[in-house]
Amino acid sequence: MAHLSRSHCRELALQFLYQAEFAGKGRGLEVAQFWRHFRKGEKAPAYLLQLVEGVSTHREELDALITRHSEHWRLERMAAVDRNLLRLAAYELLYEPKIPPKVVINEAVELAKLYGTEDSGAFVNGILDRIRVAAGREV
Repeated sequence: MAHLSRSHCRELALQFLYQAEFAGKGRGLEVAQFWRHFRKGEKAPAYLLQLVEGVSTHREELDALITRHSEHWRLERMAAVDRNLLRLAAYELLYEPKIPPKVVINEAVELAKLYGTEDSGAFVNGILDRIRVAAGREV
């Protein structure tokens, strides 16, 4: 099985979620198919699968949470990269308590800067910090 850092798994999960939203695909076999583009003959990393499964399983809850904490932004009006990155990071904030919120937010902001618009980093940071506070997570 491939061993990748959590950071790399987050980046790949974002790419998969973005692609899946436009393709209308789910998870499972599709994640394996996505992974084969990177490493033929290896199983997808467990954390990549966990992230995709977690976001998929909790998507309605995550979307409601993001909507509640985004001021004057409807989910469907957000850039697709930002929307999927918020889902991914919100999942980690809520369901991965061993990962420090500071790490989750910092990595999400860096991915937003890399894949999003000029304003994505600040946008993602603001919403995730409100979610962190509402979830009772310390920085």
